[in-house]
Amino acid sequence: MRPGDLDEVLAIERASFTMPWSRGAFLYEIEQNRVARCLVVREDGVIVGYMCVWEIADEVHVTNIAIHPAYRRRGIARNLLHGLVANARARELRMIVLEVRPSNHQAIALYESFNFRVTGRRRGYYYDTGEDALVMETRLAAVPSAAGGNQRAG
Repeated sequence: MRPGDLDEVLAIERASFTMPWSRGAFLYEIEQNRVARCLVVREDGVIVGYMCVWEIADEVHVTNIAIHPAYRRRGIARNLLHGLVANARARELRMIVLEVRPSNHQAIALYESFNFRVTGRRRGYYYDTGEDALVMETRLAAVPSAAGGNQRAG
């Protein structure tokens, strides 16, 4: 993600969340936050989704992920998460963690398909509604090698 992407990113953000990040928040993540990485997904030159993460020590924290409403249910978020998990596993990171609204059943189902499990609850996390956040995490174990031996588990 680059500053020039933010008009498209912000349109998706506003269509996806009741408490959207500001342009300044995205700029901070891509220009100043040394632990942040933000990626965009393009189809035919148009940004259709994005994901922001923080990498701290041996953990990845998903801070934001959204797909344009017209492009949902096409596997884009699944592909983003698959790439994130594969990259984190290859780098022998220990876990991926995120927060999600309990009312966001589609997102929870997606995360559960990647073996994310609820590990906690942040009371009143979303100040627009006072809704709690579910803390979900997946612990990463290395995939067995092609030779049949096991690599180090996380």
